[in-house]
Amino acid sequence: MMRRLAAGVAAAAMGAAVLAGTATPAMADDGGRTRLQIDVNPEPAWRGQPLSVKGKLSVKCDEDYIDGFVSVHHADHCDETGTWHHLGWKRIVILFKPAGSGRWEHVDTVKTYRDGSFHTKVRARTSGTWRGVFEGSRHLAPSEGTDWVKVLGHRHRH
Repeated sequence: MMRRLAAGVAAAAMGAAVLAGTATPAMADDGGRTRLQIDVNPEPAWRGQPLSVKGKLSVKCDEDYIDGFVSVHHADHCDETGTWHHLGWKRIVILFKPAGSGRWEHVDTVKTYRDGSFHTKVRARTSGTWRGVFEGSRHLAPSEGTDWVKVLGHRHRH
């Protein structure tokens, strides 16, 4: 009985070692493994009107990637190019820098949905740059994206 248990543990350890050996994680020192896209609409926007801040977080699929519950393999669901896999349940920080300012303001912190997308709504105040930031994680490099939006004066209602 003990011999079978020991053999089972050894086989499990061997399987884990083989699995770990075949996966090449998207390491943070790699630099280019993650991609964050952000799009703020409408462009241009009217002051006081709602803006939609949305985007998508992806990891490159050219190498296998395994981290906890996330597993990306060549046969997994990459987009049309076959090189990117969307990352769900990751934290994205939304920042805004008004035109002419040197300071970023925190606007919101959101999590990506299962398909790697994220979305939030804010009010347009002034022209400036919107920035989405993925701060990275154990096996994923940080990534960010920006979008500049012009904000026009108040819309007149007739």
